[in-house]
Amino acid sequence: MDEKTFKARTKKLAVTIIKQMDTLPHSRAAEVIAKQVIRSGTSIGANYRAACRAKSTPDMINKMKIVEAGLAPKEQIKDMYNETNEILSMTVASIKTLRGRSQSKILNPKS
Repeated sequence: MDEKTFKARTKKLAVTIIKQMDTLPHSRAAEVIAKQVIRSGTSIGANYRAACRAKSTPDMINKMKIVEAGLAPKEQIKDMYNETNEILSMTVASIKTLRGRSQSKILNPKS
């Protein structure tokens, strides 16, 4: 992938994240979460652009490592990643079930 495409994608991702966070309800909790997500989502592009301005190849490599982070080996976080995905799947399934129940009550108010 070329540099312009990567920059464009990181910028598009940042804008998408910002817009999505603007849709959250106005509460203190949502505001805290939104700020954290926005900082995380926008830092990818900022770190990549900093890497592009590096003074040398080793400097660029070090700056690029920040984009990827790599603070923990994938094997080390695999279980946590899988658990997060499973919890997300269960949450989505619960929401679908609850929506189905509320729809059936609307269609059959006596049940």
